[in-house]
Amino acid sequence: MATIENGPGKRELAGKRALVTGGSRGIGAAVVRRLLDAGAEVLTTARSATSTVPEGATFVEADVRTRAGAEALAEVAHDVLGGVDILVHNAGGGQPHKGALAIPDEEWQDALDLNFLASVRLDALLAPGMRERRSGGIVHVSSAAVPTVAPPFLHYVAAKAALEHYSRGLASELAPFGIRVNTVSPGRTATPGGEATREQWARLGQGPGQDNTSPPLGRDGRPDDIAHAVLFLMSDRASWLTGSNLVVDGGEFPRG
Repeated sequence: MATIENGPGKRELAGKRALVTGGSRGIGAAVVRRLLDAGAEVLTTARSATSTVPEGATFVEADVRTRAGAEALAEVAHDVLGGVDILVHNAGGGQPHKGALAIPDEEWQDALDLNFLASVRLDALLAPGMRERRSGGIVHVSSAAVPTVAPPFLHYVAAKAALEHYSRGLASELAPFGIRVNTVSPGRTATPGGEATREQWARLGQGPGQDNTSPPLGRDGRPDDIAHAVLFLMSDRASWLTGSNLVVDGGEFPRG
């Protein structure tokens, strides 16, 4: 993908060190590319290596669902980057079921570990370095579907709701140290993982995926739509934004 040639995004993150979880495909890979284009040095991770990791990024296999995985990743970030200025929590997901009561206990725990506690653990390991330097930026990737009632996917949206509340609280705590913490909430986005999830929902006959209607703006989102929002929040153009939730969904999920 071509480097941004014009506008405020060109090389505006030169000298910054970034860690992006779940950066091997889809939204995560688009975020990695945008940060690289803006001049950042990027370390990214996923549970397994793939050929889709953007060129120019350093990749390490890691399972952020566990405390041990988070600690190992934080150690690599310190060894490879010497610290982190930008932290983007993109890893997430979950499998839909017939209803809330059909979700097994182990999947509730997995949803919390992946979609919520992974961010909590990595923030606790890496934000202290930002605090010492009195600068940094953190983005938690949530979901525009959080306000909906979605029993087949309740474990996922409940974990993301917890993430959004935590993100606002962390923003308040870290603001005096020059660290900005924000959330990006994507709507329906054209990624392989998103398409597979919508097909599963459609088979269950509930929730998004059971029809072919588009969001009000007339199309599904693209990974770059979300990546540009992350880039904006990590840039000086968003220097007065913290504790916010930037919903990028084409108007799919109106919020009151």
